[in-house]
Amino acid sequence: DEAHRGMVLNPGDLRVVEQTCGTEGCHPADINKIKNSLMATNRGILATLLYYWGEAETQNGEYSIEKLLNSGETSLAIDYFRKLCASCHLWKQKYADPDAPLFVQEKGGGCSACHFVMPEGTAATTVTSFEQSDYVPQGELKMKPHPLIIKKIPDDNCIRCHNRSGRIGLSYIGKYEAEGYGTPYEEGEHSAKQLAGGRFYLELAEDIHHRKGMSCIDCHTRDEIMGDGTSYAHYEEQLEISCEMCHSAQPGTTRKNKPVNNIIPKDDRFVLVGKNDGKERPLNLPKPEVCTYPGHKRLTCESCHSPWVPQCYGCHVKKDDRETHLDKLTLEKTPGWWEEGRSYIRYEKPMLGVWGDKVVIVTPGCQDVVTLIDKEGKISGGFNRFTMAAINPHTTQAKGRTCKDCHTSPKTVGLGEGTLTRNKGEWQFFPVDQGIDTLDGRTVGLDTFVTIEGQPLQNGSRADLRPFNKEELQRILRVGLCLDCHTDYTDPAYRKYDPRRPCPVYKEP
Repeated sequence: DEAHRGMVLNPGDLRVVEQTCGTEGCHPADINKIKNSLMATNRGILATLLYYWGEAETQNGEYSIEKLLNSGETSLAIDYFRKLCASCHLWKQKYADPDAPLFVQEKGGGCSACHFVMPEGTAATTVTSFEQSDYVPQGELKMKPHPLIIKKIPDDNCIRCHNRSGRIGLSYIGKYEAEGYGTPYEEGEHSAKQLAGGRFYLELAEDIHHRKGMSCIDCHTRDEIMGDGTSYAHYEEQLEISCEMCHSAQPGTTRKNKPVNNIIPKDDRFVLVGKNDGKERPLNLPKPEVCTYPGHKRLTCESCHSPWVPQCYGCHVKKDDRETHLDKLTLEKTPGWWEEGRSYIRYEKPMLGVWGDKVVIVTPGCQDVVTLIDKEGKISGGFNRFTMAAINPHTTQAKGRTCKDCHTSPKTVGLGEGTLTRNKGEWQFFPVDQGIDTLDGRTVGLDTFVTIEGQPLQNGSRADLRPFNKEELQRILRVGLCLDCHTDYTDPAYRKYDPRRPCPVYKEP
């Protein structure tokens, strides 16, 4: 201990990184990139929250964790962020709160958030004390294991943060956060499968890339993760990869026309070399008769190849001014205790919408039902903000969704669960979810993005993200009438599809 006196506990901390990792001869060029990356700034999260809670005029504000740390700025929305959302960013100090659960302590730490691991066979118990699981012979000194600095980032380091909200990290490995209902297989008791924080989960189909042994860093590039020096407003601007980066006739280039260094030609094809395991995986082309079908030219790959997505409906948020809550940025307790709960969570029938000119999967971004309690214990106000967000759920499967999954499902097209009928040439829909009563009145159905007439019922998380309009709904559902007979892409009915052509079999009720 004496030999380590005065040393920086975590040299990767962004507060000191210019004097440690960023010194000349090490990684000075990376520091500005990292500090401007979305994982450090949380800019998109902050800007979107303030915009939809009515505290900002634009969704592209210049917010950052560093600015909040330096200014102490707060508001209703920022207080909510500070206390419930501010555990997953690179400015968070690793192991700084000894009272927090271990899985929270392990998050953050700047460079160490990704490049820090403990040796195999060890488990952290406190900030400075570790236990070894391997046997130590009697009489020999049990040494503290030394952490390792690594370049090959394990998926666990990614999932440590990416397991809430979109739950992408969990979905990738086939874990779905569930309600914890009992099952016949466990004698009707709560599921024994629990995530950190006491959350229950079920096992569903893992992403095919995970099943093939691929790590997160096999796809996600260095500049995409660590940043390229630009302070982007939202993730889609910092994103570099695409499915076509691997699955095309000439793979190996990102959306930003940068070369991908682990895609190489071999013999008469291309292979992807795993960054963690070094294995070569051949890259396959999409099926031309399916993926180039003219009627589906707007579909993103995931809209067809992702059969499930976490869908957390109804975020019930309460702030109680009678109690205090830990500010995750300052590590100080301040007035105002926040709680969250949900109405229900689902995974099946991913909903589709339109983002720009592409059909994408959408899921509840935040369906906030906010209640405010004053110091006297009385309700002082409340409001609702319902927003649907686009997502690539990382549940990719080789086989796409069936035609009926989209063309006959009211849930998939954005209407929600319910009964869809057709009478005298007109579609009618009767939803199951009738909404909930709140201080702001009754809400729309939580799983309802649009009416059968094409009227949007919830916000999109971007200005150009919307549900299908009436014309699009009519076109999609019209194909569904054909699917009992015409079931394959190669069917002549689809090769020369014309919705005006009368069907000799189907009769309007």
